[in-house]
Amino acid sequence: MRRVAVLSVHTSPLAQPGTGDAGGMNVYVLQSALHLARRGVDVEVFTRATSSADPPVAHVAPGVLVRNVVAGPFEGLDKNDLPTQLCAFAAGVLRAEAAHEPGYYDVVHSHYWLSGQVGWLAADRWAVPLVHTAHTLAGVKNAALAAGDSPEPPMRSVGEQQVVDEADRLIVNTEDEADQLVALHGADPAGIDVAHPGVDLEVFRPGDKRQARAALGLSPDEPIVAFVGRIQPLKAPDILLRAAAELPGVRVVVAGGPSGSSGLAAPGGLVRLAADLGISDRVTFLPPQSRGNLAALFRAADLVAVPSYSESFGLVALEAQACGTPVVAAAVGGLPVAVRDGVTGTLVAGHGIEAWSSAIGGLLRLGSGPRGWAMRRAAVAHAATFSWERTVDAQLASYTNAIEDFAAARGERMRVVGAARRPRRWPARKGARA
Repeated sequence: MRRVAVLSVHTSPLAQPGTGDAGGMNVYVLQSALHLARRGVDVEVFTRATSSADPPVAHVAPGVLVRNVVAGPFEGLDKNDLPTQLCAFAAGVLRAEAAHEPGYYDVVHSHYWLSGQVGWLAADRWAVPLVHTAHTLAGVKNAALAAGDSPEPPMRSVGEQQVVDEADRLIVNTEDEADQLVALHGADPAGIDVAHPGVDLEVFRPGDKRQARAALGLSPDEPIVAFVGRIQPLKAPDILLRAAAELPGVRVVVAGGPSGSSGLAAPGGLVRLAADLGISDRVTFLPPQSRGNLAALFRAADLVAVPSYSESFGLVALEAQACGTPVVAAAVGGLPVAVRDGVTGTLVAGHGIEAWSSAIGGLLRLGSGPRGWAMRRAAVAHAATFSWERTVDAQLASYTNAIEDFAAARGERMRVVGAARRPRRWPARKGARA
């Protein structure tokens, strides 16, 4: 394995998580690229340029570079507008490869369905296998919509089906996501590999709570529950505010930026909700935080809440636990893998306010007692079992299987058809017409 082309059309791995469309996927793409490079694999990440200041190529670390492809206007395009720019993006990707000798990339790894559409074309053109990670699925999101949220369009479901049909292998975050691909898109279970996301244990680790609170300007004494992520109905920060309104004296810290177009998809909407609930004096709003500040916030909090309606994994939950902070999370998607119910935190079924206030209050009451300390120690130990090294182990195994299967299929194709009868640079891909 020499070189991987990674496609991340709609969001750059260099973007600040917690605002716009940047979140756990950005962390996943960047961290896996950095760790692949440490194994001697060169990684080139193709993403759409969103500013005229973006350099055509950004050298992130030895063996990792990000190509900012110009496709459409730099600003003003919503994620739902990006399908109109896939041709332009694909052209930029193909032109970059055309400057090299054939066989420059060994495999294409696409992230999210938009990237999968481009990856499908690139893999065909370059005669290499396509490995795809969906991260989220339209069918899953639409089955668990928050109030006021907009459903994913049918176009996305169709596009996801096409990518599943064409990908040589699929990498998922959890076994639950594998089951969803099989149920919703008829994916072949034998072609799915599980690669749990990891956590950077050098950044996210336990530390002094009072020092962290002082650095963030927070009270040393009041109970604090933190929410970290994009401000959008899917992430459900409003559930946390409504639950906190039932818990006198509890401070909520919300760290994140706007994402989407609904009334709750901006900090201003939450500010108004806090006022309506009469808790403005105990809600603190922070902008998206750097990794170092994020770790400090996790250490400062008594509890981190992840009330999402849908979550393919939940890196925030894992990072918080690595800092020794228990998590209260919705029992959806990959969160039951990220959080050990009753051991490192609490999983809540549904989004009823009474259930959430009860779960939060119950964890806060453990405080610094024996059960509270046991939960914090268990949280650190649990997070330590997830590393980016293990993630990359699984990715490399998936790449190897994809390459071997692709080569075998090409050999069989050449044997049956005969190279002289029908010369072509690439074999027919599964799902393609002969």
